Amino acid sequence: MEKRDILLRDLDADGILRLTLNDGARRNPLSEAMLFELGSAFAKAGSDPEVRVIVLAANGPAFCAGHDLKEMTAGRAAPDRGRAYFTKVMTACSGVMQAIVACPKPVIAEVSGIATAAGCQLVASCDIAFAAEGAQFSTPGVHIGLFCSTPMVALSRNVTNKHAMEMLLGGDMISAGRAEDIGLVNRAVPAEALTETTMAMARKIASKSSMTLATGKRAFYAQREMTLAEAYDYASGVMVENMLACDAEEGIGAFIEKRAPHWQDK
Repeated sequence: MEKRDILLRDLDADGILRLTLNDGARRNPLSEAMLFELGSAFAKAGSDPEVRVIVLAANGPAFCAGHDLKEMTAGRAAPDRGRAYFTKVMTACSGVMQAIVACPKPVIAEVSGIATAAGCQLVASCDIAFAAEGAQFSTPGVHIGLFCSTPMVALSRNVTNKHAMEMLLGGDMISAGRAEDIGLVNRAVPAEALTETTMAMARKIASKSSMTLATGKRAFYAQREMTLAEAYDYASGVMVENMLACDAEEGIGAFIEKRAPHWQDK
């Protein structure tokens, strides 16, 4: 494998795209290069009709150890002590996390190792996450004088305030089982069953209308930022438009006629 292949792409016959972080020797950091590759991959996958579901996995003992602190430290050599460089990297990272949420294709994290700091943020940004029982998670910035403020955004939208603050203020590792308990991951499973579990869910989702999935994902994240009344008003409008779509007409008809639907993805 060439060194530059830090992100592997594999699209199967079911329309499941596996994106695999492949800088395992360095614990898959979110380096400038990795952020660029991830941003490009999600942008391309979002508009590719052949892609129905995205699985984000990793090679090596770590899923993702967060930002590349050696790169960040090197940025301090600039006359502004790194302000412009830090801003560039944080903007790029925030862009990738938002791209995952904005991507019309469902994104599933398959976490086989540790996910720390921005790596934990990466997991929290995905729509669904499965973890091997030996995986661990943390937002450890407080240990080095750097509060995990950007990971906090995704983390606090996945777990309750007190669970998020415990992770952010304490900085300690939590087990996959604990991550399941607090809602950071959907399920912790034996390591040997992780990929099978992830791919079973991916295949189930991929069998649905991609139009319906995109409509639902967009609506889910949009309504969370609204008041209750605004959310119901917005969701009612989405339902009306969805009902008028070809796939809704086909799906409802297939249900009534007790047959399998034939999706047109529109």
